[in-house]
Amino acid sequence: MPVVPLRSIFRSAAGPALLLALLAGCEGPRSGSDGAAGNGTNVAVLPIGAVQGDRARSPMTGQTVQVKGVVTADFTGDSGLGGVYLQDAGDGNPATSDAIFVQVGDDDPWRNQLRRGAHVSVRGRVVELDTGGQVRLTTLVPEKVEQFGLGEVRVTELRNPPQDWERYEGMRVKIVAPLTVASLDGLERHGEMLVSFDGRLWQPAERATPGTDAARAIAADNARRRLLLDDGRAGDNRPLADSVWPEQAVTLRSGSTITGAEGILDHRHGAYRLQLDVPPALAEQPRPRAPEVPGNLRLAAFNLENLFNGDGQGGGFPTERGAESPEQYRLQLAKLVATIRALDPDIAALMELENDGYGPDSSIAALVDALNGGRGGHWRFVDACIERCRRSGRGPGDDAIRVGLVYRGDRVRTEGRPAILEEGPFGPLSRVPLAQAFVSKAGGPALVVVANHFKSKGGCAEAERGDRDNGAGCWNATRVESAARLADWLQQDPTRNGSNLAVIIGDMNAYAAEEPLRVLTERGWRDAFAMARVEDPYNYVYAGEVGRLDHALLSPALTRHLRGAAVWHSNADEPRRAGYAGAQRSDGPWRSSDHDPLLLGFDWDSARGVTASSATSD
Repeated sequence: MPVVPLRSIFRSAAGPALLLALLAGCEGPRSGSDGAAGNGTNVAVLPIGAVQGDRARSPMTGQTVQVKGVVTADFTGDSGLGGVYLQDAGDGNPATSDAIFVQVGDDDPWRNQLRRGAHVSVRGRVVELDTGGQVRLTTLVPEKVEQFGLGEVRVTELRNPPQDWERYEGMRVKIVAPLTVASLDGLERHGEMLVSFDGRLWQPAERATPGTDAARAIAADNARRRLLLDDGRAGDNRPLADSVWPEQAVTLRSGSTITGAEGILDHRHGAYRLQLDVPPALAEQPRPRAPEVPGNLRLAAFNLENLFNGDGQGGGFPTERGAESPEQYRLQLAKLVATIRALDPDIAALMELENDGYGPDSSIAALVDALNGGRGGHWRFVDACIERCRRSGRGPGDDAIRVGLVYRGDRVRTEGRPAILEEGPFGPLSRVPLAQAFVSKAGGPALVVVANHFKSKGGCAEAERGDRDNGAGCWNATRVESAARLADWLQQDPTRNGSNLAVIIGDMNAYAAEEPLRVLTERGWRDAFAMARVEDPYNYVYAGEVGRLDHALLSPALTRHLRGAAVWHSNADEPRRAGYAGAQRSDGPWRSSDHDPLLLGFDWDSARGVTASSATSD
């Protein structure tokens, strides 16, 4: 392992070269010592590893000990962690840490002795400091400090995550492998960033059935590979400009990489973290262009993240959800329009529209008007209103949000009336599904598009019995029932057009290996992304783990017409501050929602000769 150069250890030092002291290490009892750790005034100098021990808790908690080492990091001051880190040359036991946190107050008499690079002897009491979470931080509260000069220690280099981070607690560590940015959610508030070794972290339920050994193995591997990079400061909402983070850190997308992460391995707030004191190098993941898919009929799906337009006349803000002001709403609408236009679909299934009817002041009417540029264009929406909703001014279902379908009237037309399913969990829990048959103006049979939005995984306080979290989030039983009822309903041909060229599309609030998706695939519905051989698709990032909440499932007869499928990573990887309500919102489609949109391409030329009766046979 290399020796940290003095210019790294003493970044703020100036003047002539500094003389080095011997590395701190084990030392026999001083003259007059009783040779054992205890509460007397003469205490044997112990290796730090003996004080740390090989467990989470020190075997010497409550005792007075004396150690010797080099101060490797100084996190004192108003915004710091309230102490310094001391490291020695080691005790020869790889299971124990060679460093310890020393608590220091600004008014302590030895404050000026415990500067970074100082070679010191510290006598003090061992305590387990409560830093949040179940595991406490082994800490030395000093009673006497003596400085011998200056020193340096060897940095521990890690290429892979260790099986046990505890052995490195408090030690100076450098990660010599690239780290992948998993989440920026805590960066601006806490100064911390979630990263991972060896690429992305995957939602276990995206790849394995919840509750199985395979799912538990993925979760355990995620826990092993994840690490927090912190900035060595305490308190919330401190300006990042005053921290070790480079200015561009706040704009990083998930999937970006970080190299040269170096600092102190710390344990606070229930997680291991590297307290950086050297700015890392950042390599930002570029924003991808809108995807192209082959085929001459394009279908998109997009969760709008609560498009509410107030009273529809410029007022009524803040709304129940979504934008809090007219200005925010205008920015939100502009981003959504930019997304849909860039995808250029013939038909789009939408989720999280305000459930405010279909009149001229409704949210869906405002979206279509914006897509048309306010001048009367080709965009249309499907009006699924029944007599009851015309009287109430709301759409189908009791939820504040609903699904919707919009389409290009110059490319496709609707055939027959739309169909909705308002029974069982649909309405009070899952949003009411909407089915509509479309016919291409170039010819061919009808394509039945079914827009969906199943019950979310949150709201656990009201969940009972099978809806309690069993590893797939709450309300799983409701989503399973929704999937079964949806399949039964579609088998009855609710649009009455006789075609089984159909697609179930939208936000199922279930990952690919969860039971609601299995219910549908066991009924014969096929995953469009698997059929298109798309590798590792994802469209949502939660707690740094990627997966799919939005899906496209094809009837068997439709699979032969599929030509491509894609996810446009325009949203889920973007930092929240890029959104319409963010501090650094950007123009264009970026972070128009928290879900990435899906895009499917079908070859409808080959479907022109298919009659309604032949389309119903597989």
